[in-house]
Amino acid sequence: MTKRVESFTYTIWWNLLLITAGSVIISAAMKGIVVHHAFVPGGVFGVGLLIFYAFPVVSAGILYFLLNIPLFVVGWVNVSRRFFFYSLYAMVVATLTYELIDLDFGIQEQLYAAIAAGGIIGFGAGIVLRSLGSNGGLDVVAVLLNQKYNIGIGKTYFIFNFALFSVSLLVLDIDLIIASLILVFITSVVLESTLGLFNQRKLVLIISDRSQEIADEMINHLKMGATFIRGHGAYSRKDKDIIMAITNNIVLKRLEELVFSKDEHAIFVVENTFNVLGSSFAKRKIY
Repeated sequence: MTKRVESFTYTIWWNLLLITAGSVIISAAMKGIVVHHAFVPGGVFGVGLLIFYAFPVVSAGILYFLLNIPLFVVGWVNVSRRFFFYSLYAMVVATLTYELIDLDFGIQEQLYAAIAAGGIIGFGAGIVLRSLGSNGGLDVVAVLLNQKYNIGIGKTYFIFNFALFSVSLLVLDIDLIIASLILVFITSVVLESTLGLFNQRKLVLIISDRSQEIADEMINHLKMGATFIRGHGAYSRKDKDIIMAITNNIVLKRLEELVFSKDEHAIFVVENTFNVLGSSFAKRKIY
């Protein structure tokens, strides 16, 4: 089943569907909210909008396309041809959608508009980045940094945009910059959440004197795997088998009940994990 799902996520039509849907969502937020409040959404599109606000000769969509050219050279050289063409498709869809649609969400309050725009853009960007491509622009650099140095994509956006807005203090109204920063922050949070959708796992450590009995119940009744880690009590000076397991929110409560029904003195430690790769879990995405 896992192999079938994995092969499905690599099909061309599925990736084009994700890229198209996400790009349209982003463009709708840009055209329907961002430009009506003169926000700067950050990234390469934000740079394009800044230029457009100052010199409204060429549309922000065309400027976005032109600014992407050197970044796509980086993607071509450092990532893969497949990533390049999927990202190029995303950029074309986003540019055409932005140029062709005429939309106004009608949100009047600046703060509400920033929150709504950030949520919608983050969701759309996350959908695109769940594919084998990107939104173009800063995403190309963000994916490259994530692949090589495991730097979160949302973090790359926030750092770049912080620098961008620091410079923008010289030319923009402070209220507008603050609202735009709120937009960017919400975008990065929603983007990371969308990327973690369906991949979020819990790492559980169980310390108990009845580890073998608990592990047997986990395998036979909860149908989940478990690994023993050899531990040594600093106070008791006794060796113990610590159970390590990976589960999700649905099974977590059942596992907790199982553990404490077997040993009310057990220690149950839960850690959030962004993603789990390998074995029966998700496979590493190869761009």
